[in-house]
Amino acid sequence: MNAPTLHSASPTPPQKPSVSLAEAYTFCLKLAQGHYENFPVASFILPKKIRKPVAAIYAFSRTADDFADEKEHEGLRMEKLKDWEKELKTMDSSQNPIFIALNDTVKNFNVPVSLLSDLLTAFKMDVTVNRYNNFEQLLNYCRYSANPVGRLVLTIMGYPAPKFMEYSDYICTALQLANHWQDVGIDVDKNRVYLPHEDMLRFGYTENDLLAKRYNVQFKRLMSFEVERAMELFEQGKPLCALLPGRLGFEIRLTWLGGVSILKKIKEVDGDVFNHRPQLTKMEMAKLAFNALSRNHFKGI
Repeated sequence: MNAPTLHSASPTPPQKPSVSLAEAYTFCLKLAQGHYENFPVASFILPKKIRKPVAAIYAFSRTADDFADEKEHEGLRMEKLKDWEKELKTMDSSQNPIFIALNDTVKNFNVPVSLLSDLLTAFKMDVTVNRYNNFEQLLNYCRYSANPVGRLVLTIMGYPAPKFMEYSDYICTALQLANHWQDVGIDVDKNRVYLPHEDMLRFGYTENDLLAKRYNVQFKRLMSFEVERAMELFEQGKPLCALLPGRLGFEIRLTWLGGVSILKKIKEVDGDVFNHRPQLTKMEMAKLAFNALSRNHFKGI
């Protein structure tokens, strides 16, 4: 599960006049396995045949994310993202191992390049936008930053049905929101505020309060409101957990259970994520994995 956030810089692709397809995928796999996070990055859970394409997509997005976030790219973020976008458009002739592998993935798995472009749009937003006036604006950000991930995985796995995509969007957006609410204090340190301004006004919580990481009744009520909205989105996407078979179904169920568990933990501390950042223990993850083995919990909805 997630849509958290790693801060180590991506490795520099090997400088070769020509890179074989096998070498390109190997590079992507090493990058993916070295940066495991919420995205099911080429893990043993996924069928072997799709680990390489998932790794190629991850390497593409991880590197772009680093351009948007890592300190070493300060002052060059938009320039590097635009160069990355040009590489995407001309990947047929690219010598970059990431794009060699990605080009093969796009062709063999009918991956819409528009989904990859959407991810780049989100990374550009990370550079230029650090406040959201309302929930609709935040959902629009999730539409580019989170939803393409689920759609890409479903496409590669051979489940591109519109209804599957719709359920996936709900889950991915909810997971993104759960991550935001989990990391309110961490994001403030980066001068990023995902709590919508109109919601803060509604509950009488000011940005100065947030910058001071002030926990009070107003913040408690604000977080309760945001957690419930995210929980509703998880519920809307829940049918997908019962529909998908095999390893992918297990991964989706584990992702869903993990996201919901984080929201429940936020509730348990009355929204005080400044002093009690919710995290899942190894024991809790093991229990969730056991529950994710069966689709029965998600049927009849």
